[in-house]
Amino acid sequence: MTSSGPRPSGRRPGGEPLVARRDPAPSARPAVLPRGRFRMFVRRYGWRAYAVPLLAIATVIALIDVVRPGGGESPTPTSTAEAAVDASAPATPIAPQVTEAQGEGVPAEVSSTPTAPSETVPAAPTYVEQGTGSVSVVDGTSTVYGTGPLERFVVEVEDGIGVDGAAFATAVEDILGDPRSWGAGGRLSFQRVGAAEAAAGAYEFRVSLVSPGSMEIYCPGVGTGGYTSCRYGERAVINLARWETAVPDYGGDVPTYRQYVVNHEVGHALGNGHEQCPGAGQLAPVMQQQTLGLQSCVKNAWPFPS
Repeated sequence: MTSSGPRPSGRRPGGEPLVARRDPAPSARPAVLPRGRFRMFVRRYGWRAYAVPLLAIATVIALIDVVRPGGGESPTPTSTAEAAVDASAPATPIAPQVTEAQGEGVPAEVSSTPTAPSETVPAAPTYVEQGTGSVSVVDGTSTVYGTGPLERFVVEVEDGIGVDGAAFATAVEDILGDPRSWGAGGRLSFQRVGAAEAAAGAYEFRVSLVSPGSMEIYCPGVGTGGYTSCRYGERAVINLARWETAVPDYGGDVPTYRQYVVNHEVGHALGNGHEQCPGAGQLAPVMQQQTLGLQSCVKNAWPFPS
């Protein structure tokens, strides 16, 4: 059957196809730009207009942190002097070949601990601090002192210390030849011998006068600190500083101290050990370490003082 009316069309009014309708994309909102000169600056430089001020602010903050005290710890530099110590330290000198040594150590007043400087400038030492390190035998032979078993000895003086070797040798002879010394009562006799006997080994011990700076060469490991004397092997080593100035407890009595130090170190060479102060006010034994202090005893230079 046909209809006299019009047939429905496949198109919608207006000529649009009958399909799913797509919504148009929303239009982007225009950026709101700042006005005035800043707006012109932003338009011209774009993102750099924001980056440059931020970078400047960050730089200022960093500079403040660097300048501010306590902002960081800097490494402590190594002292040049400390670094140079190991590199410049001299090799240990070759020591005499011996089996035992004896010394008096170092008193507290000359320890290595630094002290505050004094306003009074100390007098210059009257002796040479450092000789050449080598010693020379004082040639010549003495008479025999005493009547007991003979002990021959050699006298040596370090080169470069400005001491008259013959005068030192005479002083040692006078001390060991004194009837209060080790030969008292016929116990021993002593004779100084010279270079030929020294070269041949025809002696019992040596008495050597050495500068403070060379003490470790002739008393290695004993701990003299350049202050005390020592006996090392066959040598009775006398410290030049003590020979010339004595020690505080001797109150400037250099001659008596010289007698003491020779008798003390030769006493070690003869086989005697250290002794202690027997009591307050008594004579100190010659083998007491009087260089380090009298310990309430009275100074004494002789093994047999009476």
